[in-house]
This record gives sequence, C-alpha cells and structure tokens, in this order.
Amino acid sequence: MPATATPAAIGANELPIIDFARLDDGEAGEAAIARELDETFSRIGFCYFRNIGVPDALVRGLFDASRRFHALPDAAKRALAMNDAHRGYMAPNTSLIVTSSVAQVKRPNYSESLMIMHEVDPADPRFGQPLHGLNQWPDLPGFREAVQAYEAAMRAFCMRLLRPLARALRLDPDWFLPHFDFPTTFLRLLHYPPQPPESPDDAFGSAPHTDYGFITILCQDNAGGLEVRRKDGTWLKAPPVPGTWVVNVADMLSRWTNGRWQSTPHRVKNLSGGDRFSCPYFFDMSMDSTVECVPTCTGPGNPPRHAPVRYGDYLMERLDKNYQYRHRTT
Repeated sequence: MPATATPAAIGANELPIIDFARLDDGEAGEAAIARELDETFSRIGFCYFRNIGVPDALVRGLFDASRRFHALPDAAKRALAMNDAHRGYMAPNTSLIVTSSVAQVKRPNYSESLMIMHEVDPADPRFGQPLHGLNQWPDLPGFREAVQAYEAAMRAFCMRLLRPLARALRLDPDWFLPHFDFPTTFLRLLHYPPQPPESPDDAFGSAPHTDYGFITILCQDNAGGLEVRRKDGTWLKAPPVPGTWVVNVADMLSRWTNGRWQSTPHRVKNLSGGDRFSCPYFFDMSMDSTVECVPTCTGPGNPPRHAPVRYGDYLMERLDKNYQYRHRTT
C-alpha cells in the first residue's frame, strides 16, 4: 500500500491513511482531518491513522509487556482469570461471538488475551458498579508501568480526536465531550497462536464481528491476518503499515450517525506460521451516556433507525452473551 494514500487517492483494494500531524495546525488542520474522517467512515469505516502523538518507545514497551505476559506458564496466566469487572486473562476458546450480526459463529476464538480497562479507585463512588473495578496485574517487572503509559497516551489522543469527529458531523466541536466525562476504555493484549493451514473455513483467531462501542484503535505486529469486509461482501486485507494504527468505527458511533458511518465487520485468521500479537484500544463513552441519532444525521426521509439506548445497558448485554466467564455458577 502506498504510504501516502489519502481518502481521495486510494484504490479499491487499499485502506486510506489519515495523518494527524495537521491536528497541530489549528482550525484549518482540524477541518481537513474532519473532511477525511467523514469521507473514509462513510465509505468503509476503516482506515489507518499516523502521527497520533504516541511515541514509538511506548509502543515497543507495550508489545514487550504483552509478549512477556503471554510467555508465562499457563497456570500463572489462569491465576488472573477474568473477574466480574471484565478485567483479566481470557484463555483460548473461551469467547464465542454469538451476537455477531455478520456471521453465524459456531467456534470460539482461537486467541488468548489480557484485558486491561479504565482503573477505578475503590474510593470512587462508581466503584463496584458494572465494569467499574480494579485491573489484575501480572507479577512482571515494569509491566504495569509500560501498559499504563501507553494507555494514558492513547486516551489523550482519543480525547483530542473528539473535536474533528464532531466537526465531521457538522456538530459543535465540543458536542461529544459530555458523553466522555468518564470514558469506558479497554486495552486488550492479544496473542493469536498460528493456525494450521488446513484449519476449517469457520475457524478464526477472531470471528467476523463488529465492535460494540465508539472507536477502536489497533496496534498490530507484522504477522498480518486482519481483514475488513467491504459493502459488496468481499474481504479486504488490512496489512501492517509501519508507524500507523488501524482504526474502525464501532456500533455506537454508527448508531449515533444513523448509519452514515459504518461499523464495518472484520475478522482475524493467523496463517503466518508464527505467533501474532496485537493491542486494540477500545475508546467508548461513559457507561451512563445515552446514544441517540445526532441532529445532523436525520431529517425528512431519513428518520432515526434506532431508539435511544444507554451505552452501559447495550454493552453489558453483549458481554453477558459472548463471554463464558460471565456464565459461571460458582
């Protein structure tokens, strides 16, 4: 893929790259990025971001932490099994995406991960409410510091991203801010073991699905395996591009825009012959935020397609259906 690809210059088999270096250029830079976001998210809902202000050293530190965690003995990882606050270790074959709107998924995902979420202090009045709890940290030197440094940088960028996203929808630049007074965030350290070439067609590291929330920003290694489904139903590879993150619209942002921006299906099948590591960052609105069609995405002949929904209710329904650990009886 050309490293200079833009929404106006991409081919049918390429995802665009949006350069956020212009975000420092004031109103003109923010407006230019807003136009590219709208064009890209309306057309396919997936792209690459570059120059988002997250130093390479933080990325290297994050992947080093992930590899060290996944190299631990199985017993050490399972000691951090997912807790009721959705934080901890997910073993292979324990996530089955039954809520997928794009495929009838019959096999659990062939991957393992450590889920890190927004940290909630026990003194916080929200502590103990759904998804408001403490993370589980492995006993690895420097692990927590590396993960928290990356998460803080990603959160800072995502908060800056809210302004051009609002402008892309012809909203006041600060329109999204009240919905993110306490963002719901997930940083998932994923490991995909190699799948045999003779694997069944319906065996995936991550089965076809859309993401639940607002926006996903993925950092991946060089193994490849991520694919995006186009409107015509064909699958487009999203190969690693140095210095970029893969970005996609998720269900709630698509819902806010009345479908103007697509929550695009995607999947992972690791046929590289080696291990694959990726670190998606899911940046979502506050649990109490109500998502309903924004005023610029509806009008005569284009009524809202969905009733208003509280994000926390929508999210918990999907977690309860898709993750085995939430079905424990003891």
